[in-house]
Amino acid sequence: MARALAGVAGVAGVPGVAGGVVARCEVLIAGAGPTGLVLALWLTGQGVKVRIVDIAAGPGTTSRALAMQARTLELYRQLDLAEPVVARGYKVPSANLWVRGEPAARLSFNSIGASFTRFSFLQIFPQDQHERLLIEKLESVGVAVERNTELVGFTEYADRIAARLRTTEGAEQVCEAAYLAGCDGARSQVRHTLGSGFAGGSYRQLFYVADIEGSGPPIDGNLNADLDEADFLAVFPMAGEGRARLIGTVRDERAADASQLKFEDVNGRAIQNLKLRVDRVNWFSTYHVHHRVADHFRHGRSFILGDAAHIHSPAGGQGMNTGIGDAVNLAWKLAAVIKGKAPDSLLDTYELERMPFAQRLVSTTDRAFSFVTSDGRLADMVRTHVAPFVLSRAFAFEPVRELMFRTVSQTLINYRERPLSAGRAGEVHGGDRLPWVAGVDGDNHESLSAMSWQVHVYGTARGTLTEWCALHAVPLHVFPWLDAHAKAGFARDALYLMRPDTYVALADSAGDPGAIQRYFSERQIRTPR
Repeated sequence: MARALAGVAGVAGVPGVAGGVVARCEVLIAGAGPTGLVLALWLTGQGVKVRIVDIAAGPGTTSRALAMQARTLELYRQLDLAEPVVARGYKVPSANLWVRGEPAARLSFNSIGASFTRFSFLQIFPQDQHERLLIEKLESVGVAVERNTELVGFTEYADRIAARLRTTEGAEQVCEAAYLAGCDGARSQVRHTLGSGFAGGSYRQLFYVADIEGSGPPIDGNLNADLDEADFLAVFPMAGEGRARLIGTVRDERAADASQLKFEDVNGRAIQNLKLRVDRVNWFSTYHVHHRVADHFRHGRSFILGDAAHIHSPAGGQGMNTGIGDAVNLAWKLAAVIKGKAPDSLLDTYELERMPFAQRLVSTTDRAFSFVTSDGRLADMVRTHVAPFVLSRAFAFEPVRELMFRTVSQTLINYRERPLSAGRAGEVHGGDRLPWVAGVDGDNHESLSAMSWQVHVYGTARGTLTEWCALHAVPLHVFPWLDAHAKAGFARDALYLMRPDTYVALADSAGDPGAIQRYFSERQIRTPR
């Protein structure tokens, strides 16, 4: 039975859909921002036929999202994109928090994250450049974004989605796809058509962004943020002499009419507190921010990802990175189901794994943003006197610094206690990101660039495990035991079954191949052979 999801007329061969069937694909992706582009790249790399459409005439021309976290760069190794991003962007070594015109606390990414990831820094790579890089990569594998094309409705059938597409010139066509992925932003047509709730609210403050050229103490190559009783302001360094991105808020009568607000209207105490001199404004824009999470990330053959599924404050630079994480999580599961290597129930784990993280993220960023923007004498006192004192002393403790880095860098994300996660060996649980360990000739994440199931052993692999992996065409990577492996939490001679998205599926301290066989059998997932 068809489930009509848009009010459209029927035609022969496709009940309930207007127009004629002109194209088919396995996954139709609506939205060509970073989330949709990464999903298209990952699926194409797995041999899945995709179409990606976007109503815009071209990629973005403004540098909206800036921050790329360490976990995203780790995942980009699968797409051969990590090095180009690092080469074209800017590494931020540390963050400074300012109070009363002076730096009050400092967080060094280099010193904290060096033992956790190859990418122990905050990478600045403007979204317009980022999108162009992803588009170039996608075109190199034979897929082009279909521009000026809008998804206006779709109908779900037992075995497919029939989607109605309309160009900006008014021409319509129908695309049949096995699955539909809505990567179409906060005003998602896919989410709206599905009727999914989007609970949450909006911040009363008006946000502004400005790309500037200037000078002064905060133009030092680091991230600088003001915690004073003025409007919130963060200064992000950008590639190029004296260039920076300002992200701030306006919270009084100036915010009443965003269309009339100019940079001169926000050039006040926060900028003075940071002793920042602005010589030139290259771009200025304002926007309101919401904090919302959709009721569901999956409805039958349709999925929502990125801003279509969850939106939150820009605190911590998490938004774009979270959408990319959604894409990688869903992509390998779609590929497995489409290729007949896993049951449809595997796709349910996308929501089960990503929704709890999105909910925690919205809650965390909401609390952080509320703290730095709250009004009142008590709030000002906490920000300017209590917070600097507490933060400076907290940062003196290595565990605190490490927790903060791992949280912001998204290397702390895990899927423990979920259906695809099993076992524990040492301190590593099923569902964890594989701990990173540097070696003499590389690191243990290098093999993860392959989009496939694989097994890691740190120490010596049992002969039966070697035989099982060879028989089932599952790559086995054995690393000579090092003290660094123990420090990272690995158990000697244990096996770690890795998912295609580089998370640990199964950890077995006995190194028994029977545990892998049971894992796949219980979840009805087929091995490569």
